[in-house]
Amino acid sequence: MTLVELSARAGVSVVNLSVLKNDRAKAVRFSTLEAICAALDCEVGELFTVDVA
Repeated sequence: MTLVELSARAGVSVVNLSVLKNDRAKAVRFSTLEAICAALDCEVGELFTVDVA
């Protein structure tokens, strides 16, 4: 799915999705996570990974 399609489905701007995708976000609203998860039919925990250095 493209960012444009996800943006349309989730109601989140392409710019905000791009910031999240490219690891440039300093924070994310829970409502944004909920919208993305609703569009992708997933749970919030499925969107994150933990990097242990």
